[in-house]
Amino acid sequence: MYGVIQADFRQPMSVLKIARVALSCTQGLGLAVTLLAMAISAHGQTCLSSDDMDAATRTALPTVAKQYFDLVAKGDVATLRRDAIPSVASDFGGIEAAVKDHQEDFAGAQATARPPFLLTADGKEPLERAEFLCGVFGKSGQTANSAVFVIPNLPPGEYAAVILDVAGKAPSTLSFVLQKLGTDWKLAGVYARIAQVAGHDGQWFLERAREFRTKGQNRNAWLYYVQARELLAPVPFMSTLVTDRIYDESQLVRPTDFPAAGNTVDLAVGGKTYKLTAAFSVGVGNDLDLVVKYSAADISNTNQTYQENVKFIHALVTKFPELRDAFTAIIARAVEPSGRDYGTMLAVKDVK
Repeated sequence: MYGVIQADFRQPMSVLKIARVALSCTQGLGLAVTLLAMAISAHGQTCLSSDDMDAATRTALPTVAKQYFDLVAKGDVATLRRDAIPSVASDFGGIEAAVKDHQEDFAGAQATARPPFLLTADGKEPLERAEFLCGVFGKSGQTANSAVFVIPNLPPGEYAAVILDVAGKAPSTLSFVLQKLGTDWKLAGVYARIAQVAGHDGQWFLERAREFRTKGQNRNAWLYYVQARELLAPVPFMSTLVTDRIYDESQLVRPTDFPAAGNTVDLAVGGKTYKLTAAFSVGVGNDLDLVVKYSAADISNTNQTYQENVKFIHALVTKFPELRDAFTAIIARAVEPSGRDYGTMLAVKDVK
C-alpha cells in the first residue's frame, strides 16, 4: 500500500514505531524501529470521520490522545502500560524502551489533534484484511477530508485513530490507535514520525519531484516522490487524497533500471555485475543522501569491501549522473546473504 515505508503486519500487530536515522559501519544506515503488539479483527468494517461522530465521541478522542501524549512526553511508561489493552500491556518492553529513548523529542512540545476517525470491526473472527473507508468519496476516489485505513489481522472491536501534530524540537506527528474497552479508550498502538527530512517537509519534496520529472530525471523524481509520500502520511496503513495522488504521479516515472518498489536490477560495470536491491533517501543533518544496497558474497574483509563500495559508487554515479543534482552523498551498502552489511559514504562532489 505504501511505497518505501511499509507497515510490517506479518504478525497481527499494531504499530509503535519511533524511528531515527543512524550511520554505522557494519550494521547499516536505516530506521531504528520498535513494533508493538496490537489486537485487531472483524467481518465487516465501518468508519466514521469526525463530522459523522456524535459530539461526545468527537470531543473525547482528541482529549484521550493528548493525555497519552503527555504521558509519552513525561516518560511515564507505568501509566501507559496500565492504560494499554491487555495484549499490548503484556508485551510492553518495546514501547517502554522507545518512549524513554525519544522522550526528549516530545518534552515541552505542543500537540494539536487532527479530526479523529472511528473504526468499527464486526464479527467473531479476525479479518485477514480490514479496509476502512472514512468520509465522503467522489467519482475519482478520495476527497479532501477522506481517508482509507488497511489493517491486516484485526480482531472485532471499536477502534479510533487520532493523529497529533507535534511542534517540538523538530516538527513531527504522534499517532495513537485506541480501542474501546467498556467505557474507556485504551492504548492499542502508537506511531511517531518526523515531518521533515534534511530540513524540508513533504510538500517541498513533492515540488522537487515534479521539477525532476519535468527535466526527465525520473530516478530522482521517483525517490523524491517516495520521500514526499512518506512525510505526508502519518502512519503507513493510512492513505489520503494527497498520498494517492503522489502515488499515481510516481508511477509515471517509476524506473525499470533502478531499484524501485521492491524490484532488483543489475548494474554491469567493467565485466562485473552488481545486483542492486534497494535505494532510498535519508536525511543526515541538513543533507539529503542516497542509500543504495547491493548484494555481496562476503563482507568480512572490510578493507576490500570499502574499496568495492567506493568503486560501486563511482560506477553508479557514472551510470546515473542525474543523482548529482539530488543528493549530497551516496552511501553504498554491501549486503551479504546473512543480512550483515557494510556501508561506505562518499560525497557526490568527490566522485570524479
